[in-house]
Amino acid sequence: MMASGSVKFHPDFLSLGMGPAMCLFRYLCSFVSLLLIALPAQAEIKAKVVEKTYSIPGTTGIALYEAIGAHGPRVRDGASGAIATTNFDLKWGRDYKAEGNDCVLSVIRPFLTITYTFPKPSETLPPDLRARWEHFIKGIRAHEAVHGRYVTEMAEEIHEATLGFRQPDDPTCQKIRQTIQVPIKAAFDRYKARNQAFEQVEMQEGGNVHQLILGLVNGP
Repeated sequence: MMASGSVKFHPDFLSLGMGPAMCLFRYLCSFVSLLLIALPAQAEIKAKVVEKTYSIPGTTGIALYEAIGAHGPRVRDGASGAIATTNFDLKWGRDYKAEGNDCVLSVIRPFLTITYTFPKPSETLPPDLRARWEHFIKGIRAHEAVHGRYVTEMAEEIHEATLGFRQPDDPTCQKIRQTIQVPIKAAFDRYKARNQAFEQVEMQEGGNVHQLILGLVNGP
């Protein structure tokens, strides 16, 4: 299962901060067998976290923001730019066990990688701008961390919902592989809904990310 979320670059914010920004998500599901240690039903899944940066030139707030638009990650098949992105890759190893005429999912081995991408100034910033930048990027990091937390909580929900799952009349353990997709999809749908609700609040005019952009571009 792979997905990505992003804080979208929106040039309209350069003019009095008008215009909504959106966070975009793309999803691709895949399940593979991995040789990892099995976790108990209530296990806390620990993600491998990777951080990447991209360089942006500029020594003014507006120059930095314009550089984000020019050099930032591309989303929506390259049609839009993003300030920052949160991507994840979630894979599962599963052991199935026949019990009489039933099949039970007896062991689950999750492997989760979360990758964050952030902008990084390539030039020395004046003290006032440096302070504004630090405030801006701290807020963007906090925003992306919420996306990362939602991913981890989705993985934990899938783990809890499917470990021990029993499929009747499936001695060859074939039906269960499709049946467990139902709770997996339900968890994934709840994850998407949480992300969308969070984005609506953060990205609206006057919202947290909107204010962060205005603070960087316009200053005190």
